[in-house]
Amino acid sequence: MPVLLEAVIGVGSERELRTTLQHIVDTAAELTDARYGALGVVDPERGLLTELFTAGLSDAERERIGALPDGCAGVLGTLAEGTQPLRVPDLSADPRSSGVPPGHPPMRSFLGAPIRVHTEVFGHLCLTEKRPTEKRPAEKRGGAFTDEDLALLRVLASQAGIAIGNARLYETARCRERWIEGAAAVTASLLTGDTAADALMTVAERARLLADAVAGVVLQPTREGGMEIVAASAPDDPGDIVGTTIAPGSPVLVQLLGGEPVFIEDSATDPRMTTHVRTRFGPSMMLPLQSGGKLIGTLALPRRRGAEPYTAVDRLLAAQFASQAALALVLADAQHNRERLAVYEDRDRIARDLHDLVVQRLFATEMMLESTRRRAAKASGDDTDELLTRAVDELDSTIQEVRTAIFALQQPPADAPTTVRGRVLRETDGAGALLGFRPSVRFEGAVDTVVGEPAAGQLVAALRTALAAAHRRPGVSSVQVLVDAAAVLPDGRPGVRLEVTDDGRGDGTGGGTDGASGDDGTRGTTVTWQSPV
Repeated sequence: MPVLLEAVIGVGSERELRTTLQHIVDTAAELTDARYGALGVVDPERGLLTELFTAGLSDAERERIGALPDGCAGVLGTLAEGTQPLRVPDLSADPRSSGVPPGHPPMRSFLGAPIRVHTEVFGHLCLTEKRPTEKRPAEKRGGAFTDEDLALLRVLASQAGIAIGNARLYETARCRERWIEGAAAVTASLLTGDTAADALMTVAERARLLADAVAGVVLQPTREGGMEIVAASAPDDPGDIVGTTIAPGSPVLVQLLGGEPVFIEDSATDPRMTTHVRTRFGPSMMLPLQSGGKLIGTLALPRRRGAEPYTAVDRLLAAQFASQAALALVLADAQHNRERLAVYEDRDRIARDLHDLVVQRLFATEMMLESTRRRAAKASGDDTDELLTRAVDELDSTIQEVRTAIFALQQPPADAPTTVRGRVLRETDGAGALLGFRPSVRFEGAVDTVVGEPAAGQLVAALRTALAAAHRRPGVSSVQVLVDAAAVLPDGRPGVRLEVTDDGRGDGTGGGTDGASGDDGTRGTTVTWQSPV
């Protein structure tokens, strides 16, 4: 009794479930003089054993036994179906026994009890091979388990059921708390102004950590009717997940497009999975991200092959997280659109102010200087006329540069390119609005790869200046722009060269390396800029 009471008290005092269950099976084997003991924990959904705690077996013997029994056949299956303990004097002679697994130590006597809480089976507590003991008379040494052993096993099985039930309730509460905190963190992160790509990655990363998955993946619908992986958090994966597409008509896709979650036991063998990356993963769940009845994407959380399948609690909490994340994505997108609209409206206001106030005043000043120049030319010498002409040209240049800035301000912020090619094309498009035609552009070499900062910024600035100069020259009807990323500078260093050629009449401007140089001529002007990369 003291040992039994100590075991019962230990069940209530231990906070770690695995330690408690191991303590129960060790105590049961000690109290009943059993050579071997086992406590199996059953998955309540599938009725299969998920964990097995043993007493009397070495690590080498556990290895020889191999995989866990499913708990549905033989004596264990009989235990699961009933509510009473089971005592068998000789397993080899009992018709309910399905035999001893290969590598298992020999067993004869058996004593087992189901671990239940109310009507739910949590597992089995089993003892085998009653050993002889000096505490008993000679005629009772060894052999079958006694009524006293049966009573002890009942008490310990009930305590194990209470321990497992309480631990599962506690773990469910903790798990729910983590998912709620994760959903709140995702919502807060998305509403702080992340870009669309960062928002999807935030959802994938946080869900992966909460679900203890090997990858967190977000898919979005494609124009063809399929779904494509657009964001993936998979630290241990080769990195080719993004871009993987689920073909239209896939059974998985039919469920997702209908707003139904998909739960998979083994991605590598499930016939519904058709992507090339499925062979890397085991249990998985795919949860629709929908808001207001509209599907905006799918959250997939695969685990590695051989990992534990998701429980009903995992599925429920992950589905709730997906619903919250979908709402947060919609709100973040709406907020981002409002912020973009506010920025665009502000830029448009600045552009209008520049056009209505600055440009008009500069133009009026240019007209007055032009009128003054003509009158001064009649009354004074050529020096005054030359100074006024230069002032008029400078004002005209300033007006064109301000107009180019106005055009840039009027472009939506989302259209701002980040590559060197995109920035060059943006400048030529803007100049085309002023020239009345679009300049032709030619690239040579790996421009986006070779040209970095600050050379890229200097190149764009030089291009803007050259295009403004071309606009000031009379008779310009064509402009050719060449960006050569494979150029070699006069000193032999690799560099990038910009050439802007037009067919107008005008004067060139001097310069040199890292600057601009022009060629005077009656017709046609070439401005060259070059810089090391």
